[in-house]
Amino acid sequence: MKATVASLFFSSFLLASTAFAQNASTSTAVASGCGTVDIKFDVKTEKSQHPAAQPEPGKAVIYFVEDDTQFQSRPLPITRIGLDGTWVGANHGNSYFYLTVKPGEHHLCANWQSFVGFGAHHQSAAGHFTAEAGQSYYFTVKNTWLREVMIMKIALEPLDSDEGQLLASRFAFSSSHAK
Repeated sequence: MKATVASLFFSSFLLASTAFAQNASTSTAVASGCGTVDIKFDVKTEKSQHPAAQPEPGKAVIYFVEDDTQFQSRPLPITRIGLDGTWVGANHGNSYFYLTVKPGEHHLCANWQSFVGFGAHHQSAAGHFTAEAGQSYYFTVKNTWLREVMIMKIALEPLDSDEGQLLASRFAFSSSHAK
C-alpha cells in the first residue's frame, strides 16, 4: 500500500512539474507579429486631435485602439504594436494610431513595453488578418488589471468598423517613435 501511495505521489509530482515547465516555456514564446525585445517607444498623445485616414490606392488602413478602461492601476502601460515581426508603434492610455499596409495576410502582436507588476513582463497578445486594398480595419488592445482579484491581461481583438470609429473619436491620438 505504501508503494502505491508513494508512486501516486511521485507520478503527481512529475505531472505537475511537466505542466509547470510547459507554462514556463510558453510564457516566453514569441508570435510572428512581435518585434525584438530591445525596441522601446516614447509615446505622446493628443486629446484634441482625432485624425482618420482613407486607404491609399492599392493599400489598406489598420487602426490600433488601446482601451485601458478596465485597468485599475497607475501608471498605465505603454503597449507596443507589432506587424509582421516589427514593432510599428505604441499606444499609452486610451489612445489610437493607424498605418497603411499592403494587401495580404498580416501577423499582429501587442505587448506591454514596460510595466512593473506581477507577471507584467509576460503580457502579450497576437493574431492575424488578411487585408484587402481599399479597406479599413480596426483592432482593440484591451489592457485589464483587476486589482481586487489580481487579474492582469491583454487582449487583441478585431473591432467592427463603426465601433472602431466611435472609440477612436473618444480616445486620444497617439504618436510614437523608437527610443
